[in-house]
Amino acid sequence: MKPLKIFVCFFACMLSFTSCLNDLNPKSLGTQAVTASALYVTPADFLGGLAKLYASFNLQGSNGDTDITTALTGGDGGATVYTRQLWNWQELSTDEAVIAWTGNADLQNIHQQNWTATGGYLTALYTRIMYTVTLCNEFIRQSAKSTDASVMQYHAEARFLRALAYWHALDLYGNPPFVTETSPIGAVPPPQTTAIKLYNYIQSELRAIESQLGTPTFNYGHADQGVLWMLQAKLFLNAPTYTGATNTYDSCVTALNKIFASGKYSLATSYGMNFSADNNNSPEMIFPITQDGVYSQTYGGMGFVIHAALGGSMSPSNYGVTATWGGTRVTSALVNKFTNNTDVRGNFYTSGQNLEIADYTVFTDGYAVQKFTNLTFAGGHSPSGAPDFVDTDVPMFRLADAYLMYAEAFLRGASSADATTATTYLNNVITRANAGSKANNYTMLTVGSANDLQFILDERARELYWEGHRRTDLIRFGQFSGGAYIWPWKGNVMSGAATSSDGHLNIYPIPASDLAVNPHLKQNPGYN
Repeated sequence: MKPLKIFVCFFACMLSFTSCLNDLNPKSLGTQAVTASALYVTPADFLGGLAKLYASFNLQGSNGDTDITTALTGGDGGATVYTRQLWNWQELSTDEAVIAWTGNADLQNIHQQNWTATGGYLTALYTRIMYTVTLCNEFIRQSAKSTDASVMQYHAEARFLRALAYWHALDLYGNPPFVTETSPIGAVPPPQTTAIKLYNYIQSELRAIESQLGTPTFNYGHADQGVLWMLQAKLFLNAPTYTGATNTYDSCVTALNKIFASGKYSLATSYGMNFSADNNNSPEMIFPITQDGVYSQTYGGMGFVIHAALGGSMSPSNYGVTATWGGTRVTSALVNKFTNNTDVRGNFYTSGQNLEIADYTVFTDGYAVQKFTNLTFAGGHSPSGAPDFVDTDVPMFRLADAYLMYAEAFLRGASSADATTATTYLNNVITRANAGSKANNYTMLTVGSANDLQFILDERARELYWEGHRRTDLIRFGQFSGGAYIWPWKGNVMSGAATSSDGHLNIYPIPASDLAVNPHLKQNPGYN
């Protein structure tokens, strides 16, 4: 059991507010509806409501309910899950993943970089993000006046979760609609914000709640100051993408140094400890999205990542599950980054699999990924004993990522970072990956070195593949769209293409369904 249990009874009756988006259409509760003010009375009531906010990242709903209505709901409610769609749009759009499923052309469009504003998968992620924002707004509204210490803590956590969702909206869509707890309640179309305004808002929210969140104490699964510092670092490192600012790298280092100084995190002794059914025991987990095979049954999150990666001649029991979904594999572009045979992270399944992908709808084209498992690190059954729904938590933020971010911020000119520390952090990650061998450690990093920056990008691919970072990383390095970096099937060409990968693809379109009902919204440039 994970320390933060997210129960399937979701406080659904708090969904009595009216959605700010056409797609956000919570099911009517009829005579069972109650107002949120009547629902929230005791601290335990607020804790139950807070659980719903965390659950919104990984569960589709309760009792068959999908919480939101999209074009995908009738066919596959599990496909609407926040973490599943976030994975799709962060990984399938890059060199790190393809998927075999042909039931929905919109899904294949992601790797082809051929998405449109009418796609159901793109709309599902957008809707999930705004749904989480809406849930957080209502909770924040109800908890704002409480003087109970516990409720005040929950209030700060809710503000963090809203900031996290808005960061995803900023990173993916650039200019989404914007609502807070002070916005009018009811069918009032929300205004559209800009990337710069949203960046500044997230930054100000994180500053405002930093002292209100708990200190990093491994209160596993909850947002604490360590989690906040990591989101701050992410925001500052990617600021040039969002705002054009280039003077934020020292702020990134400041946030990272708070994480390191807390003394609460250390690299797991083995890389695989971060991706097993008991990865809640990993000391480098800064922020997980928790899963439990009994209490949080979902077809998103790690359930999707593990099952979809299995097919061909792979035995599901070797990964702690009972079924294979025959979906996702990696391209040769990622495989070829593992030139060192001692690197334990390049653990691909190759039996019966082709390195090159002649047909991405055929599972045996492309190596399969064995990184994630629903077995414990020691090889035993998952703690919950429910293999159809996994116990493996989604590792959203972990320490190895923070180490690599520090090295990158140094290379990009952060004056508060130094070469020795940056190189040491990088080599800590490399040494762990090579089973303790220092033979492959990197020499001293040099500010502004193009070669060193490229090495960091490649190392991030080796360390963090399939953890939902790749699209953001490639955009930050100028290698997502255009011809600077080509990978198999980019632009829907087997060998990769640059001409069809225009720079407007760096952010996704606002869904057409929302543009149709909100006169305040304008489409992102480059999309019809």
